[in-house]
Amino acid sequence: MLENLTEMLKGSLEGCVLEIISRKETYGYEITRQLKELGFTDVVEGTVYTILVRLEKNKLVETAKKPSDMGPPRKFFAINDAGREELRMFWMKWEFISSKINELKERNS
Repeated sequence: MLENLTEMLKGSLEGCVLEIISRKETYGYEITRQLKELGFTDVVEGTVYTILVRLEKNKLVETAKKPSDMGPPRKFFAINDAGREELRMFWMKWEFISSKINELKERNS
């Protein structure tokens, strides 16, 4: 029933990634793991990395390379002030849209 959520998620996935980053400095694989843990099983690492590149390009996050226990250094992402403002706006838009969708769903024909 909830297959192929990726299409519906496209517009909101960036906000979800920013929310995860806002909670603590983290890296791409960990973000993907958290999304999958939440039930977004269709989300792949490539999608998350594309979002991370966009967040960095738009100066919404700070990055730092840190050593990894396994393999090459990892690129960690931390939210900055511009990212916090973007996240605040995302949640405002989300509340508006979700309330209108719920209103439509509950409205009698």
